Amino acid sequence: MRITAVTCVKNEGPFLLEWIAFNRLIGVRDHLFYSNDCTDGTDRLLNALAERGLVQHLPNPAQSRNYQMEALADARRQPVVERADWVWVADVDEFLNIHAGDGTIPDLIAACGDPQAVSVTFQFFANDGIEHFEDRPVIEQFTRCHNPDIWTDQTAQEVKTLTRRDFPVKYFGAHRPFARKRASGVNWCDGSGRQVPDSFQTAENKQRIRKFPARGARDLATLNHYALRSLDSYLVKNDRGDVNRENRAFDDTYWRERNDDAWEDRSILRHLPGLKAALDDLKSDPVIARLHDECVAAHRATIARLMGLPDYQAMREQLRAASTISPKEEALIALIGA
Repeated sequence: MRITAVTCVKNEGPFLLEWIAFNRLIGVRDHLFYSNDCTDGTDRLLNALAERGLVQHLPNPAQSRNYQMEALADARRQPVVERADWVWVADVDEFLNIHAGDGTIPDLIAACGDPQAVSVTFQFFANDGIEHFEDRPVIEQFTRCHNPDIWTDQTAQEVKTLTRRDFPVKYFGAHRPFARKRASGVNWCDGSGRQVPDSFQTAENKQRIRKFPARGARDLATLNHYALRSLDSYLVKNDRGDVNRENRAFDDTYWRERNDDAWEDRSILRHLPGLKAALDDLKSDPVIARLHDECVAAHRATIARLMGLPDYQAMREQLRAASTISPKEEALIALIGA
C-alpha cells in the first residue's frame, strides 16, 4: 500500500524530522512538502532530505496568499500523488493516532472495511503549562487535551481525511476531498468505521463542510493536533503569521480555545520508542543532523528576539495568566449561573 502525505510549511524546521519519522512508522511511504518564505532553515533541511530520497520538496506555487489550496491543486498533478493508493493531507502539528491493530494506516483501513475515505476527528492538545521550547518529541511533551466529545462549546469537531485513489475527487480541501458529483454513494467513514453524515459527504451544509459530531467517532483513530506546543514556540508561530503586530491588541482566543487540559490521553506514546529510534536513524546522517540543529538554533534565536519586544513580553504574560476555560465555555457557565 503506497501512502503519500501532503503538507505546506513555513518555518517548521525544528519539528520536521519528528513528523516525517512518525508518519513513516504508521505507514506513510512518500512525503510531498510545499514551503514558502522560510527563514529558519526549513527549506534547506527539506532540500537535503529530498536529495536523499526521503521526501519531495517544492516551492509553494501560490500566486496569492491562498498557499494551502493552491499547493493542493498542484499536488494532484505530481507523480508522487498520482501513483499513491492513499493520500493524507495534514499539517506538521497533526499526528494520526491510530488505535486499531499495531497503530498503522493499513490497520486503520482494514478495521474500517477498506473504505474510499476516512475522516479522523481532531483532538486539541493543550500547552500543559510548558513554557520553554525543548528539542524533543512533541508527542512526548504534551499529553493533556479537552474532553474528546466536546471542544469549547462544540460537539461537532473538524476532521482531516485519508483519501483512496478511486475516490471521485474534484479537488482536495485541507480537511476533506470534494467530489466531482454528489458523493452519497461513496464509502466514506469516520474514525470509528461508521459512515460519515450525509450532510458532510455532500458538502451541501456550509456548517458541515469540515466537521461532524465527535461523539463515538474516535474508536479506531484520533487526530492529535498540537496547535500550541510550548509557550515559546507559540510566540514564534504568532510572529510567523503576523509580522506587523506592533501596537496592536493581542487576542488570546485561539490559545484559550485549544488549551483545555481537562483530559489526559497518552495513547500515542505506544509509538515513542520506535519514534526515538527513527529520529536517531535520520540524525545519523551528519548533514541532516546539522541542518536540524541549525533550525533549532534559528527557532531559539527568534524566541530571544521576540522576548526583547514589549508587545511579545506582554503577550507571553497574558498567555501564562490565561484561563484554560475557553471564552465560549465561560459564557455558557455564566448563562447557566445567571
